[in-house]
Amino acid sequence: MRVQRIAHHAVVSAWRERERALIAHGHRVSLLSATVWDEGGQPVTLSADGDEFVQSARTWGTHPNGFLYSPSALWRALATPVDVLDLHEEPYALATAEVLALRALRRRRAPYVLYSAQNIDKRFPAPFRWAEGRALRGAAGAYVCNTEAGRILRRKGLRGPVHTIPLGVDTTVFAPVDRPAPGGRATVGYVGRLATHKGVDVLLHAVAAQPLLRLVIVGDGPERAALAELARSLSIGERVEFAGFAADTELVEHYRSFDVVAVPSRSTPHWLEQFGRVAIEAMACGVPVVATHTGALPDVVGAAGILVPEGDPDALGEALVRATRPGYWDELRAEGLHHAARCDWSSVAAQMTDLYSEALGSALRTLDAVIVAYGEPDGLSDTLTALDGQVPALVVDNSSHPGTREVCERHGVEYVDAGSNLGFAAGVNKGLSALADRGRDGDVLLLNPDATISAEAVAEMHRLVSADRNLAAVGAHQVDPVTRARARVWWPFPTPWGAWVEALGLGRLRTSHGFAIGSVLLLRREALDALGVLDERFFLYAEEVDWQRRARRAGWKIAVADVEATHVGAGTGGDPGAREAYFYGSAERYVRKHYRALGWQVYRAATVAGAAVRAVLLRGARAQEASRRRQIFVSGPVVWEREWR
Repeated sequence: MRVQRIAHHAVVSAWRERERALIAHGHRVSLLSATVWDEGGQPVTLSADGDEFVQSARTWGTHPNGFLYSPSALWRALATPVDVLDLHEEPYALATAEVLALRALRRRRAPYVLYSAQNIDKRFPAPFRWAEGRALRGAAGAYVCNTEAGRILRRKGLRGPVHTIPLGVDTTVFAPVDRPAPGGRATVGYVGRLATHKGVDVLLHAVAAQPLLRLVIVGDGPERAALAELARSLSIGERVEFAGFAADTELVEHYRSFDVVAVPSRSTPHWLEQFGRVAIEAMACGVPVVATHTGALPDVVGAAGILVPEGDPDALGEALVRATRPGYWDELRAEGLHHAARCDWSSVAAQMTDLYSEALGSALRTLDAVIVAYGEPDGLSDTLTALDGQVPALVVDNSSHPGTREVCERHGVEYVDAGSNLGFAAGVNKGLSALADRGRDGDVLLLNPDATISAEAVAEMHRLVSADRNLAAVGAHQVDPVTRARARVWWPFPTPWGAWVEALGLGRLRTSHGFAIGSVLLLRREALDALGVLDERFFLYAEEVDWQRRARRAGWKIAVADVEATHVGAGTGGDPGAREAYFYGSAERYVRKHYRALGWQVYRAATVAGAAVRAVLLRGARAQEASRRRQIFVSGPVVWEREWR
């Protein structure tokens, strides 16, 4: 599998183990990272260290979610076609929006996956909130390092799979050495950034209360001077060592010299511990861990360490002493080694492979056509012939017509006898139910039996859906099979105020792309699952308008593919008077559903007024049609429809 990863943190060689493990699993991986980045309080410059798969990019900005990559470097990185794009940045980050914008300009359609560690449900200001929502809706999947982050992504619109995958540890580097349990005095280690939320001040107070403990602090940050002063004020300066920033083999040697590692993080209104890599690295080195019960630390540490309340120096100090007692220390060491083994990079690569495969699987989507037939099957054979057996089809027969069954048998497609005239919406839903019973849960092409579209055109519509996870429905351009005249495929949604615009003779101004006509309409499975099936209160007409309206309100998009279908138009509607009654009856139901009783009265008044004026100004059949429409809306379209039924 060809994988393009983008991750600013990969300036640290040790954190490129994910890519190395993926390559060891047989993937072809390319990686773009920052040229220089602040890690552990120190600027780190990317060094390839023999990794031919990594390229550096200049960055502007220093905040992990508020920086940008060099556009030219991204443009080059995105030039090579890949199977999956792995964007290891938060969905709301500026860099994520930048990468996805350039991906669109490059016209790359490979699915992309996102990463998140954000375990606080934050509502970001615009435009970050908008970019985050768009990134999540378009993602083929995501991976997180804590379960809460996954739940947040789901709530914010992620539609693809989400996998909880640890950050990983190189157990060949972070490995234990043979050593006895500590006796008497013990060395406590802290590794990480020296910042207020890391709780190092609490750790100093804990060590001050336990005379047998010595503390080594590995790391740097803005609180270093204040923490050194606190150590002096607590009269423990001789028992506290500030070792500075360390990485690679130096960091491993520090771990091995510790008897216990403390992770004293504290929560703030804007920050929670998102993983706790230090805890896993320490366990891999055979060092017991004492951590606070906050953020993701309970998930990461589990039963392999000791958890204490955050901000409690007495509980922390007592736990550190307890963890170094012979016997218990050996138990914690063994449990920690077993726990860390589940986070080695080979295991992480296997989990990433599962995610990539699922993301690609969602891009390789299945499709079935559902055709609702009624009356004589005059055009059904042409409809099925155009599909050329390449699109599996299921026909729901609302009239139980022997001819329809015969056509289906001749073309080798599935036939479902509805038993009575259920109406179009109910007929479609019956077809969806029949597909579900057969274990087919892919996308669905709704196709009128008086419409024809080639299998190649259907494939293009399906490619659009596969490439954009925001698409709920895709229509097609339509022409009359005889005159070749193009029908209008995009229509604005019916609204009370729109009815008055049309009543004033200004309907030409209503050009918005609200919904696509439903005689040839491909529906996305995830959208069907999220929105539900067609509303069966619409016997004929407006059912697809209502569904697309619900989709738009839920944040989905509608598109029309650049393909052509033929459509007779009213070819399956039966009596013209019945078609008129059903059309206006469905219009009333639609407006009442979406705009309530008041909206309906506004819509009705506009239609009556407009029809009355046209009945006076027009002549012949058009005047008669306007007069009839006025009569229907004065009486009430639903009442009129019931009389026809």
